Amino acid sequence: MTERASGRGRPPVTRRVLDILGAFSAERPALSITQIARRAGLPLSTAHRLVGELTCWGALERDADGLYRIGLRLFEVAALAPRGPALREAAMPFLEDLYEATHENVHLAVLDGLEVVYIERISARDAVHVFSRVGGRWPAHATGVGLAMLAHSDRDLQERAIAAPLRRFTDRTISSGPQLRRALAEVRRTGVAISDGQVESFALSVGAPVFGPDDTVVAAVAIVVPNTGWDARSLVPVVRASARGISRALGAPRAVRPPETAMHGA
Repeated sequence: MTERASGRGRPPVTRRVLDILGAFSAERPALSITQIARRAGLPLSTAHRLVGELTCWGALERDADGLYRIGLRLFEVAALAPRGPALREAAMPFLEDLYEATHENVHLAVLDGLEVVYIERISARDAVHVFSRVGGRWPAHATGVGLAMLAHSDRDLQERAIAAPLRRFTDRTISSGPQLRRALAEVRRTGVAISDGQVESFALSVGAPVFGPDDTVVAAVAIVVPNTGWDARSLVPVVRASARGISRALGAPRAVRPPETAMHGA
């Protein structure tokens, strides 16, 4: 029996299905069947069959122009993720308060490997421009939310980040391992992460970690404002308070203990 006849030369069906879903992106949210086949690296006939099955199930939808988009069924499934709706529900009151403090950009993100995934964003129409979007990813080392989470992640992940190639976006982006190590130590010392001009030269992000019931970091919250006219130090108390409030809502033991400054004062 040849390799082709036995099927060993083809990727499994699950891989082909994931390749189809992975063909879509924020830049290409609508694709024709030919584009899907090409981007997924599949024969047109195979793509046509699998796309038909995915459409019947609701993972894909076909619009009036014959283009395919991600379907609502995937949104329903994604809503079951433990770091999704429950975290957003606990965080929303604090995110809204944080937004009222600046009327700029407020982010809630989780860590996925060495990248952050944004799960909520509140922004005014005239807020400073940022590339983030709900569901979007960004390298952790260049963002306030990413630095806040990395600094409190396990040591192995930190060392992976420090040893990894660090993509540079501006002349202020952290771009070396020693530089990242110092930045993470500073986040642990101060309780906040300040990312000034790392992704866009005119944007300033102040982020703080959010902890879960076992006191491990589960997310981070941040404000992003223009770096002219704003002093990062003035944003630190409100960002810290927001992160602590979300952590308390999630049942983090460290969030219900008095802050160290209050204990020393007592």
